[in-house]
Amino acid sequence: MLFARNRVSILAAPIDVLTWDKALEQLFGWVTHHESRYVCICNVHSVVTASQDSAFKEVIANADMATPDGAPVAKLMRLLGYVGQQRINGPDLMWRYCEQAQYRDESVFFYGNSDESLAILKTKLLTAFPTLKIAGAFSPPFRALTTEEDEAIVTQINASGAGLVWVSLGCPKQEYWMAEHRGRINAVMVGVGAAFDYHAGTLKRAPLWMQHNSLEWFYRLLSEPKRLWKRYLITNTLFMVKAFKQLLVARLG
Repeated sequence: MLFARNRVSILAAPIDVLTWDKALEQLFGWVTHHESRYVCICNVHSVVTASQDSAFKEVIANADMATPDGAPVAKLMRLLGYVGQQRINGPDLMWRYCEQAQYRDESVFFYGNSDESLAILKTKLLTAFPTLKIAGAFSPPFRALTTEEDEAIVTQINASGAGLVWVSLGCPKQEYWMAEHRGRINAVMVGVGAAFDYHAGTLKRAPLWMQHNSLEWFYRLLSEPKRLWKRYLITNTLFMVKAFKQLLVARLG
């Protein structure tokens, strides 16, 4: 099931111009037919990485859908003329879709994170959406899977009957994993980063006012400075410089 795409290059990453309704509608259409697809949720880290890594840029370009996750990404799209472009982020996409999926004859699978977080996540989701069908969950080891282990998880997911697989491995690992498994996993794969931790409550999300003012990255930096300082301070600076150049070229052109 194809949909008419309108994409704009953000730094080097082709991002879909989408509304929330369109994104959810397209996911449902693919899930209904058990199509093997993958969706990238693209924030500042994603688009900067794509501008520096041709292999990752190809993964984003080949995605069946690439949404503007980070508020700065959506804002740049608006400045480039796509007025009203919304931020379509992983945690909210997962929550909204599961809210709708509880009323439909479909099931979801969770891949990534830890066993502990997955157990809490399932409890939280079933409390919010009692009729949601959770087909299964799997926490992979931090090392690379062997060929046999990988075949086993593919078999497990396909046998579960899940139409959508939420993937939480972090960027860029989750994007590469989805790209490698398209055509093997009979479901839509959506990489949602830290969404499992947010909804499980193991990682606190920024207040809404910070989310709405492009400051969620700053909240995460304050929460985990040692781990995230390089990603946010260096990557965000690169994004601003590259975004300014792109806007300048667009205005002069």
